[in-house]
Amino acid sequence: MKEKSNLCGDDNTCGWPAEPFGARLQGVIARLPQDNVSVAEIRDLVGPDGLLLLAVLLTLIFMVPVSIPGVSTVFGAAILLIGISRLLDRTLWMPKRIAQHALPSGKIRDGLAQGSKWLHRLERVCRPHRLSGLACNRLSTLLSNGGLVLGAILLMAPFGLVPFSNTLPALALLFLSLGLLQRDGLFILLGHVANLVTILYFSVLVFFGLEAVREAFRHIMEKF
Repeated sequence: MKEKSNLCGDDNTCGWPAEPFGARLQGVIARLPQDNVSVAEIRDLVGPDGLLLLAVLLTLIFMVPVSIPGVSTVFGAAILLIGISRLLDRTLWMPKRIAQHALPSGKIRDGLAQGSKWLHRLERVCRPHRLSGLACNRLSTLLSNGGLVLGAILLMAPFGLVPFSNTLPALALLFLSLGLLQRDGLFILLGHVANLVTILYFSVLVFFGLEAVREAFRHIMEKF
């Protein structure tokens, strides 16, 4: 069954939900379970306001230096499914392994509380229908949904211990999600730029990593 978004219509009311995101986020934080929380529970706490709001919440945890093993893979996979569901215009489905993956509520709560500071700042600068050519037509929306898929794949890349390896793709996902919600073409453009910067950054890491391996292999061969 196809899903119709209740956030992104064609009129001038398209954009944020009636309740400000800051207040909604505080409500989500207050309702988190005491011990552990799953991605499915976070999805249910968000309510029916749309998959993009869930993507925003999942990226906020990467805006602060809170290290939770496995989060980039699990959250990245969830956002990947959100992007794919939007590309296919279908309701969100999650594999049981991802939906029921347990994460520590305390660290998630602290991360969301710190990340909400970013959200408040972005709320002040995000503007509906800015650069509307990048936000309000079928092709641009398709490209932006593709950007969500790309950003999620980059977030899941195995560079978790490298500085900024999670932050850069998370920024791309955050800009794209907020841009699509607000129909803000500037934020969408920033999201695509952040994806490109992430690809360049990872390419440099891979290049120097391969060079280091090649150099080490050369030294080993010289000893023989």
